[in-house]
Amino acid sequence: MQTVTFRRMADGTAEEYRMLDGLERHYAAALPGRLLAALRRLDGSLEGYLVTRLTHSLQTATRAERDGADEEMIAAALLHDVGDDLAPWNHAAFAAEILRPYIRPQITWIVEQHGKFQNYYYAHHTGGNQHAREEFRGHEWFDSCAAFCENWDQSSFDPDYRTEPLEHFEPLLNQIFSKPKKNVLF
Repeated sequence: MQTVTFRRMADGTAEEYRMLDGLERHYAAALPGRLLAALRRLDGSLEGYLVTRLTHSLQTATRAERDGADEEMIAAALLHDVGDDLAPWNHAAFAAEILRPYIRPQITWIVEQHGKFQNYYYAHHTGGNQHAREEFRGHEWFDSCAAFCENWDQSSFDPDYRTEPLEHFEPLLNQIFSKPKKNVLF
């Protein structure tokens, strides 16, 4: 295996950085597989709900697909809570950053803000601000985020809902996350 000789980035050569760039691009191309693994880990995460976090994610994506959402929205619906495992207090921002290079800004914004929008359904029971989403009232994507939460996210805790399996969404993840839409520098 090739490795660099530098111990400080400032001491690296152009040749070393070209080599690292190739390795990083190869590693980044395997993102769909790592996303699938992260989703599978949600199957044993947060307890207390009638469905696992994986099933919730699959239901959200299944509902989006059955409602005729486009591929980017379906992928975002699938991955919107992927951060629950590693970033439980800021999972929405975590998921949005994964999505940002691959999907359009509207959907990234929806995923990034969905946590505040979800407060509408439960925060009044826990001492939180049920109307936290109102800070975004008037934003061009407010209604889209409210619809995401109303139609797909908050209603996807149903153990009786016929949900597509993760394998159903694997080709979609491979297609969307194999190459970023934006210019990304490592």
